[in-house]
Amino acid sequence: MTGSEEKLREKLLQRQHEALRDPAEVITAGFEQCGITSKSLQHRVTGDFISLLEKLKLTLLVTREYEHLVLALTVRAGKLHQSFLNLPHPAGIAVNRKNNKVYVAATRNPNAIVELVTSNKIASGRKTPGLLMPSRLKYYSGSTYFHDLAFINGELHANSVGQNGIIKINMDSSETEGVSWMPACVKGKKDRNHIQLNSIAAGKTIKHSYFSASTDTISKYKPGDLKFAVDKKGVLFDGKTGRTIARGLTRPHSARLYKGKIWVDNSGYGEFGFIRTGSFIPLVKLPGWTRGLCFAGNVAFVGVSRIIKKFKAYAPGITNANPICSVYAVDIRTGEIIGSIQWKFGNQIFGIDSLSASVCSGFPFEKVIAHDEHIKNIFFRYIV
Repeated sequence: MTGSEEKLREKLLQRQHEALRDPAEVITAGFEQCGITSKSLQHRVTGDFISLLEKLKLTLLVTREYEHLVLALTVRAGKLHQSFLNLPHPAGIAVNRKNNKVYVAATRNPNAIVELVTSNKIASGRKTPGLLMPSRLKYYSGSTYFHDLAFINGELHANSVGQNGIIKINMDSSETEGVSWMPACVKGKKDRNHIQLNSIAAGKTIKHSYFSASTDTISKYKPGDLKFAVDKKGVLFDGKTGRTIARGLTRPHSARLYKGKIWVDNSGYGEFGFIRTGSFIPLVKLPGWTRGLCFAGNVAFVGVSRIIKKFKAYAPGITNANPICSVYAVDIRTGEIIGSIQWKFGNQIFGIDSLSASVCSGFPFEKVIAHDEHIKNIFFRYIV
């Protein structure tokens, strides 16, 4: 080996030695590669949002999919505390209330289901405030095209939008699970996304659950095509029969069962409301694309997103020219807006869920700093 070749070899070996030392890079990729900067976390709070979170004693979890961010919002000493984890294009999020484990659908190709565990124990045995730490990861082909996640009868389920059906996720198996439920209108059609089956209103069983989609009609144009018809074509399916039980929605998302009602975000009109006798009843209209929904007491936390310019036709009922990525707290009894958090540099929210603040204080990352020694120490010391 010549002297110049030896220098090149040593340079390469040093580069390899230094690579993948940052926990963020090991989990997904470096912040810079993900497009995450300090501006991603800049926020403005309105109304009683902070006092509400403090009163409810919640840590709110929010996925901002195109930014590869999962945020945790909680209140400490009267001040909002924001922390985060970087995951590839996070969409649906679901919390197992029995063990406080959190699951996120990461929807780049290959798709993945990421398990996060709340840990408050470090190597010395001392207890600390609970942090959500990565625990397990299961990969799926990108054709599954996961969206929403939900627990039904204690078991994790996911929308496989690319197969027009629902999959029961088994994290204890390396096998790829098959579709366990499909709407009647697409029975047997697992070849591609025909109807954008994208959310789960989870009941006690599949038969007691409901599912939203952009249409119940298979046509020449498919979701993603700009000619795909959306205005008032959205539907809800009944889990028991597989048939349509509500119509008139536009690109509905985040269907949820709560206090005896089916609630849903009517995304294309920027609305949040509920289903009554087969029709959508709007409770409140918000200034952007509504997606992401969870409840606590008489409060709904509703996500509002920017509109992707290419797909502006998918939001025919939104007149606001420049929506701000936000989460609004809404009183479900009156439709009153209690407060909000807004991220000026944010893009789109997909999922919202929560944990008790007494169990979870958030994620390990608090600042966008590459190779943060404090973060490295956290990952060295925590036991999951």
